[in-house]
Amino acid sequence: MIEIERKFLVAASDYRAEARLQIRILQGFLSTDPDRTIRVRCIGSQGFLTIKGRTYDAGTSRQEWEYEIPLDQAEELLLLCENHPVEKMRYQVQAGPHVFEVDEFRGLNDGLILAEVELTTATETFIKPSWLGLEVTGDIRYYNSQLSLNPFTLWKE
Repeated sequence: MIEIERKFLVAASDYRAEARLQIRILQGFLSTDPDRTIRVRCIGSQGFLTIKGRTYDAGTSRQEWEYEIPLDQAEELLLLCENHPVEKMRYQVQAGPHVFEVDEFRGLNDGLILAEVELTTATETFIKPSWLGLEVTGDIRYYNSQLSLNPFTLWKE
């Protein structure tokens, strides 16, 4: 399965009023190797295990497999994860036919707000809401796996 997405910094908080869903996410990484990232995630009462391959197409695309696992197993796996957990509040915002996932990071990544949109092709056009800021697709500093290794509060400008 191929995941195609673009990532942006968020320039304004208007997305909150437009959000159709808000949920807390806690995740950790069993592997942050760029060729095989393995993520454990708790979302509400659900657990997930996700495996992602190396990115290509200027950072927009990569292979991805995601499996739901029992929440108690996800919580146990989080204890085995490398470095720092990534905590965030996710907002889902509809923009035309696309849904933006806007993540407000907490903990060691506090102050960072990113928006991602999944696409069917790397060249697909989409509506850009007014609150979108600078595009950071392909900038590895903003990959969640890298934020677990080198949190935003340690390098933000």
